[in-house]
Amino acid sequence: MTITAPTRRVTYRHLDVRRVGEHIGAVVEGVDLTSPLPATIAAEFRRAVLEHKVVFVRGQPGLDDLAHYEFAAGLGTPTAPHPTVRGDANAVLPIDSSHGKANAWHTDVTFVDRVPAISVLRAVTLPSFGGTTTWANTARAYATLHPAVQAMAERLWAVHTNLYDYAADHDERRIGGIDVKEQAYRDEFGSDVFETEHPVVRVHPETGERTLLLGQFVKRIVGLSTRDSSALFELLQRQVTTLENTVRWDWRPGDVAVWDNRATQHYAVADYAGERRVMRRITVAGDVPMSVDGVTSTVRRGDATGYSPAA
Repeated sequence: MTITAPTRRVTYRHLDVRRVGEHIGAVVEGVDLTSPLPATIAAEFRRAVLEHKVVFVRGQPGLDDLAHYEFAAGLGTPTAPHPTVRGDANAVLPIDSSHGKANAWHTDVTFVDRVPAISVLRAVTLPSFGGTTTWANTARAYATLHPAVQAMAERLWAVHTNLYDYAADHDERRIGGIDVKEQAYRDEFGSDVFETEHPVVRVHPETGERTLLLGQFVKRIVGLSTRDSSALFELLQRQVTTLENTVRWDWRPGDVAVWDNRATQHYAVADYAGERRVMRRITVAGDVPMSVDGVTSTVRRGDATGYSPAA
C-alpha cells in the first residue's frame, strides 16, 4: 500500500525519535537491537526510516551477525550480501577499508534492477579519528530543483553499472602500486557485469515522493553525448549533495545506521590515515524503480534474481 508523504511530523508511540537535522537524520533511543523487536515496534522503526531517511541507534556493542540479521528481517526480506562480492553468513557483507573505501556518493547496488529498499550498517572496527559517513536526501534534492529542471529530469534515464566502482574516479594509481587485497576486491566486484537503465527520477513506492536516482554507478544518461551526459549528471548530483540536504554521522563503537536506500545517497569519508575501518551491512529487498509516467527500470545486462527478490 502506498503511504502519502507526511505533511507533519509522525508521532511515535513506542520509540523515542530525535531529529538531528531539519531535512534528514534522526536518532532512535531506548531500543535494544540485540533482541528481536516486536512487530509493532519494528513497523514503527520502519516508519521512522521512511520519514527521516536515515536513523541512527547508539550503543549496540552486543549486536552480532545473527542479531543484525534478525533486526534487518524485521524491516523486510534480507537480500544476499551482494550481487558479485562474497559475504558472510546471514546475508552480511563485510565492508573493510583494507579492501577499498566507499568514498564516493552512491546509492547501494543501483546497477541491478531491484534496488535495495533499506540498508542496515553497524560499526565493528573504527579508526582513532575520522571515518564519518554522510547521507543526502534525494527526495529533497528533487523537490528543491527549479520546476523546469524537474520536468527535464523526469524524462531522463541513466545506465548504472558495477564497472563504475566506488573508487573509479577517486583512487587512480599506478597499476603496480595498488594493494593486492584492494585489487582482488576490485576484480571480484566486477567479476559479473550488471547494467540497468533506471529513471533519473523515480517514484518512491511507499511515500509517493519523487527522488533522484543517481550516484557513482551511473555510466551515462541515455541518448546524450558524453559531454552533455556529464554536464547534466553533475548538475543534478550537485543538487543531491547540497549541504542542507545532508547529515554527517560520527561513529562510535556499536553504532547502527539504517537508511532508506530509495531516497538517499551516502559517502564514507576516507580521512583516517590508513587506520583500519570495518563495518558490516545487510540490505533489505526493494522493488524495481518506476518513473513518473509508470515505466519500470530495464535490465541491459546481468541477472540479479539470485541476489534479491523483487519486492
